[in-house]
Amino acid sequence: MGQIAIAIDDVSKLFRLYHERNNYLKATVLRGRRARYEEFWALRDVSIDIIQGETFGIVGNNGSGKSTLLKCIAGILYPDKGRINVDGRMAALLELGAGFHPELSGRENVYLNGSILGMKRREIDAKIDEIVDFAGLATFIDTPVKNYSSGMYVRLGFSIAISVQPDVLLVDEVLAVGDQDFQRKCLDKVAALRDSGRTIVIVSHGLGQVRQMCDRVAWLDKGNLSAVGPSAEVIDTYAGAAFGTTADQVRGARLGSGEALIENVELCDEHGQPVTTVHTGESVLVRLHYVASHAIVQPVFGITLRRTDGDVIVSSPSTRDTPHVPSYIAGQGIVEMVVDRLPLLPGRYDLGVSLSDVGGRLFDERTHALPFEVAQGDPVEEGGLVTVHPRWKVHAPEGMV
Repeated sequence: MGQIAIAIDDVSKLFRLYHERNNYLKATVLRGRRARYEEFWALRDVSIDIIQGETFGIVGNNGSGKSTLLKCIAGILYPDKGRINVDGRMAALLELGAGFHPELSGRENVYLNGSILGMKRREIDAKIDEIVDFAGLATFIDTPVKNYSSGMYVRLGFSIAISVQPDVLLVDEVLAVGDQDFQRKCLDKVAALRDSGRTIVIVSHGLGQVRQMCDRVAWLDKGNLSAVGPSAEVIDTYAGAAFGTTADQVRGARLGSGEALIENVELCDEHGQPVTTVHTGESVLVRLHYVASHAIVQPVFGITLRRTDGDVIVSSPSTRDTPHVPSYIAGQGIVEMVVDRLPLLPGRYDLGVSLSDVGGRLFDERTHALPFEVAQGDPVEEGGLVTVHPRWKVHAPEGMV
């Protein structure tokens, strides 16, 4: 274990939920009693050590205490029990632009917000052009921010906060705001901070994003710490609980009669060698190893491709859609599907597999049979999930290049 960047020691946070509130002294005297409330523990005895240089995720349902914990780390809220120690300079991307003054220009708010975040004026002077350029607001930087759109507001707030170059960065769902281009710039900036050894804590409902970006993950449930560990393991456990299944079932949930089973799934390169990482544009092969306890007439093998957060990309390209439905299978055998040019862009994905017959009788289905990763290949594209393998033709006027 490396040096601890954030030490969260037995932290609890209490809120009072008022059923009615006496707003005036007169009402208090006439009623002769105080306003009634009940206690709500948003966090209970949470202890986590976040290591310097790691990207750490926090997941959980709405009301689980994720944002409360992040605000306690940021110093916006104070624990009612326990303590938090942060080693190094910290920036929090919680409510972007919360410190903006609507009557001041964007430029003036850069200096105001930057000073709130602990930057010296000379630091802001040196970074003002970079901040404005990243936000894409050069044309509007001297306009009062009350005239900004919500997107412009967010872009400027992120640009200021990220320019602090913190040792510890706290991120609460803000990577999900703005248009796609801005989201990509945000993710690239956070990735650059991560690569430079900064400590990053991310709260998000985007399980695929957390799984891809984070080294470890904590799962909060009704204010209690349910699990801490490697991102894939904890997210599988959390997702399983959300759907009423165990982590093992989520990783390889099976349905069907069991008369025939897909015992093993392999992702192979163009030479037929099993791999866990492939590249955009490469030829890949999916190999299914099956075993049938007795003859299965007209079997149908299918594939489902998902992102790691569960969203389906392609649902069941199967042998039924081709002229290759065998008359029957029995015993052990292999079925292979070839993709000549993989269209997936870089990211992490899951393969699901199924075995049925032409009548729709299901023998075996594994929803998450094989996780794999796609690395950058050819073509090199940014944004989205798939490439269309484009070929451009530019018909320029005669005499122009």
